[in-house]
Amino acid sequence: MTDIHAAEAAVARAAKAAGVEIRELADVAGFAEVRRLYDGIWGPDPRNPLVTTKLLRALSKSGGYVAGAYDGDELVGACVGFSGAPAGAELHSHIAGVCAAALGRRVGYALKLHQRAWVLARGGSAVEWTFDPLVARNAYFNVVKLAATAVEYLPDFYGEMDDEINAGDATDRLLIRWELRDPRVATACEGRHRAGDARAERAGGAVVGLGRTADGAPAPGTLDGDTVLVAVPPDIAALRSAAPDLARRWRTALREALVPLLAGGARVTGFDRAGWYIVGRNAG
Repeated sequence: MTDIHAAEAAVARAAKAAGVEIRELADVAGFAEVRRLYDGIWGPDPRNPLVTTKLLRALSKSGGYVAGAYDGDELVGACVGFSGAPAGAELHSHIAGVCAAALGRRVGYALKLHQRAWVLARGGSAVEWTFDPLVARNAYFNVVKLAATAVEYLPDFYGEMDDEINAGDATDRLLIRWELRDPRVATACEGRHRAGDARAERAGGAVVGLGRTADGAPAPGTLDGDTVLVAVPPDIAALRSAAPDLARRWRTALREALVPLLAGGARVTGFDRAGWYIVGRNAG
């Protein structure tokens, strides 16, 4: 089975498991649904929406990726991307989201597998995107479930944002690179995921670059090791609400740990669901 056929088969299985149909969107009505979905998820200032119908129309016409996950006639998830450099070889996945009612059904996983198959079918080889590195569930999804590699830390990447999720916080992001033909990626897209094990890494000589105190505060350690473990809080959204000053301390501490590591050539290659990035200096 070719890469493309295997990728398409994986999409079909994932969509069936999630109870959705993934469709590439190409009309104004579909684009308007995507905008409404994103407005419901992020709650942006109406004067500054995350996307507009006209923008999605232009992206689609110019070869960009706009796809939606439908539960019957209801749009429950969507993903939008545009060509990266070199043109045609890579896609930058700009924004993806799933409505609250469909969380936990693996809709996002089905959407990303569809995106992978779409890029492969057009001769592409990689997808890049960014995510907030403090969000542990997203780190697990990207690094473990998709087997993507975090390659660069981007401090305050978007500047100030005014939506309900990001308002009041710096918009630091990790840049993820998804090599679509990598055997690790193909295995992950077949549903076989390899989670990180921070305890085993520690026993094998890993150092703690950023840990947690007993009361949940960041505890800087040492970055001097071939494998470095970097902690994040278990639920940054809850922490931002309950203790915003502590959440900001985590933002600064994580930035101070990951910026020098990734700038020095290390790569995030694993994530332990207990809230630990596994960073390797010799990850290639």
